[in-house]
Amino acid sequence: MSDTYRLSHSDKQLLSERISELLDALSAGIYEREESFRLCLLAALAGESVFLLGPPGIAKSMIAKRLAEAFDQASFFDYLMTRFSTPEEVFGPLSIQELKDHGKYLRLIDGYLPSSEVVFLDEIWKAGPAILNTLLTVVNERVFRNGAEVIDVPMRLLVTASNELPEEDSGLEALYDRMLLRVFVNRIQQKENFKAMLLGEYQLPEVASELRITHQEYHYWQQCLQRVELPESVFDVIYKLKQAIEQVPAELSELSEQAKDLYVSDRRWKKALHLLKASAFFNGRHEINPLDVLLLEDCLWHNLESRQYVQACVQHFAVNNAFSQLAIVEGCELLQAEYLQLQTDIAQQLQLMASVEVGLRKEFFQIDLSNARPFSSEVGAKLIRLVVLQQNQGVNERDHGETRWVYLEPEQLLKRIRAGEAELLGYVNQSKTLMTLRIELDASHGLVIRDIASRPLPLGLVSADGIDDELKQRWSAKVDDLQQQLKQLEIQLVQSRRLFHQALPHSFINPRLPELVEASLVSAEQQVAKLKGQIERHLYRLQNIAEFFES
Repeated sequence: MSDTYRLSHSDKQLLSERISELLDALSAGIYEREESFRLCLLAALAGESVFLLGPPGIAKSMIAKRLAEAFDQASFFDYLMTRFSTPEEVFGPLSIQELKDHGKYLRLIDGYLPSSEVVFLDEIWKAGPAILNTLLTVVNERVFRNGAEVIDVPMRLLVTASNELPEEDSGLEALYDRMLLRVFVNRIQQKENFKAMLLGEYQLPEVASELRITHQEYHYWQQCLQRVELPESVFDVIYKLKQAIEQVPAELSELSEQAKDLYVSDRRWKKALHLLKASAFFNGRHEINPLDVLLLEDCLWHNLESRQYVQACVQHFAVNNAFSQLAIVEGCELLQAEYLQLQTDIAQQLQLMASVEVGLRKEFFQIDLSNARPFSSEVGAKLIRLVVLQQNQGVNERDHGETRWVYLEPEQLLKRIRAGEAELLGYVNQSKTLMTLRIELDASHGLVIRDIASRPLPLGLVSADGIDDELKQRWSAKVDDLQQQLKQLEIQLVQSRRLFHQALPHSFINPRLPELVEASLVSAEQQVAKLKGQIERHLYRLQNIAEFFES
């Protein structure tokens, strides 16, 4: 298709603003019907059909009449169906003159449905088969067969309405399936809106002429819609939502009874894609965004029970999968688990272990310090150096900051640790002041030291042999991998937030969904930040743990 049908960035922004202003103008003075106007206008712009479900007297017909004012000089047709309605009342009376003069069976369609651009059919399920069969052809093909002549129907929007759903096995399923958007319209709920409705002027303001859509604009935009793209990543979002709806997420298992009879035809999915393209285009974008996909909550339900399920499913999907929020959170959990496993692996390899010896009266513990690398204190005493293997906040109140090493007299350690725990005097890091240190053996008989919060930290012995080069390389590679995973999580979060904000403001989506998405992204961001704060310094420490045994 020619680039003639691709709008510039500035034109798209102006179009988005105009549609937003048009929606405000259409819904002005009609209370708590903003959602109905959003969805009906989107359907009109996409050339799709809408079914309004709700009790009588709640402005369903007014919604359709106002939608006609969205278009410049649009013809409007409305009709209240009854069991006695005839095709002549909907599609036009037969031309007696044509039948008499030429023997042709033709209808006079001017002013009736086949010549109208916006159509409202109330109590649609009461219509007889003759009307419904013809209507099905009009909706499917946008043509009307008038005798031997096939006429293009200019209908941009068909709004049907009823206070009930079609009965099962009534033969109405085919037409009902063509109603892509299904909107439940309720009575006014808010007290102030109810008061304003009672006391307000019935005369609605006119839609400004500069906001109305001309014939040329409408048909030009239909060509532009064909250029809207479906990114592979957004297709994956749609497919995941399809799977979620069909399989019932575990978190929504209590709604499984409502979902069991839900059926969404392939045709409905196909038509829904066109609607999502329209949503993207009239929000000023050239490709579908995951936020557009959430409009499917008004396309996929079949009855009020499945409506509750689909809405719950879409909401669950919005806060978990639409912008990869759950993948980011699960990535944090996986990264933390891998980090803890690496920390455990290092401790298992380096922690100084005690053996159990049996004496005359009882068992005692013994540590092999024969290969310890000797160090000298300021007073010439021979010391051993033990490395604290985990991140910490210090092992003595008098020493501020992290403890990397402690220095102990080997004879005192060997003597006092025989009972499994001891308080010893030693040096911390580069301090020249003796401090009291609590040394113990853990359940596996590994040597630990208590920090100022009384948490046990494993200790490793600095030996003459140092650390095996293969171990150092393996740990270093794992730390690099964890750091890269953390970086990827941050990048994924930035991309998700950017993708989300690219879709805002959104003219058609239910406002509660972007709010939920925003909250879930903030939560994911907090988890990434928390994880980064917890392990970034730890990873640096593990990266350089071998140096603690060598410096």
